[in-house]
Formats: sequence, C-alpha cells, structure tokens
Amino acid sequence: MAHDNEKEAAGRAAAKLVRDGEVVGLGTGSTAYFAVVALGERVKAGLKMVGIPTSIKTGELAREVGIQLTTLDEHPEIDITIDGADEVGPKLNLIKGGGGALTREKVIATASKRMVVVADSNKVVAVLGKFPLPVEVIAFARTVVEKRIASLGGSPKVRTKADGSFYVTDNGNQILDCNFGEIKDPAALARILSDTPGIVEHGLFIGIAKMALVGKGGTVEELRA
Repeated sequence: MAHDNEKEAAGRAAAKLVRDGEVVGLGTGSTAYFAVVALGERVKAGLKMVGIPTSIKTGELAREVGIQLTTLDEHPEIDITIDGADEVGPKLNLIKGGGGALTREKVIATASKRMVVVADSNKVVAVLGKFPLPVEVIAFARTVVEKRIASLGGSPKVRTKADGSFYVTDNGNQILDCNFGEIKDPAALARILSDTPGIVEHGLFIGIAKMALVGKGGTVEELRA
C-alpha cells in the first residue's frame, strides 16, 4: 500500500509538468497508470494535449479518461514522455519492460524532447540488475538469442502467461527475462544486445531519461541525470 501511494504521488507530480498544447508520450505500467489518470483529470479541467500510448493497454486507458490520441506518423516529435521503470540506477539509466512494452516505450522515449521517469522508492537501486532484464526477440531466433545471452553470463527465461502459453508483445514477439546479476557496465551490455541479430529491443535505457520523480514516503523527490 505504501508503494502504491508513492506511485500515485509520483505519477500525479509528473502530470503537472505537461503544458497546454503538448504532445505527450504515455507510458505503460503501474506508476504510469496514475500519470495517465491525472492527465485525464487535467483534460477534463481544460488542458489541451494529445497523447501517444506506448501500449494497447495504455491507449485503452487514455481513451477511458478522455485523452485524445495521436500517432508517431502525425507527430514524430514528442514534447514530453512520462513513463515508469522497473529499476532506476545511477545517471538515471533504467531497466524497463516488466510490462512487456519496452520496444514501443523506447521508440517513444527517444522521439521525445524529454523523458520523465516516475517510480516509487523501491525502484531506485545502486546497481542495475536485480530485476531480470527483458529482451524482446522474434520467435524464429529465440533459441539462438538464448545461447548468445548465456554466453554473456545471463540466464534467459522465456516469458509465459498464467496458462503456460508464450507471452506475446503488442508487436507479435516474445520476451526473454534475463538474469545477469549486477550489471556493472550497462552501456556495454546494451551495445552488445543491440548488435545481436534476432533481438528486437532490450530493456536497458541508457542516457535517455533526464529527470525522475520518485515517491518517497509522503514526498516526491526529483532526481536528475
């Protein structure tokens, strides 16, 4: 319950950063949820904005709360993106993808003038890697990619749903959740994964976020890269 309150506080604080007329990237996950809801409230109060969702689920939520949606085709440059993270490390390097939307999240984040991360205090870590790193792969290449990740010291596990079937992303791909332990050099690992054929995208967000709003007890702490 305490972490839920921190998530809501962070999400609502981030929603206040959006200015009239902006194009807003709408993140996916439990903390981004609160930001989208808060933006819906601001829209009802008169805020003019359009949103680009990072997932089908977020798009559905945005419509429910009255946010007008657009696309990257119509707005390839985004003013601000508000999104959560599974881990927030030094220099605001992140692990993302627990919600399965990492590819669209990274596309939208890098198309944005600024990315604001929202998180509860439990997500801030000294070293990335306790949370398994999500890696989106095409099904055709999964076994080959698993071997490549194992050669890098990772332990990949294909993500499944409750019924045992493969989890499938909004892009029609599969996800490997990879335990690397402490990731001492996340930028180096990110480059290797990006260069591996069959990997669509990975959940290391390096040098993308410039600010994080972290719920901490009854306050919201601002972190800068």
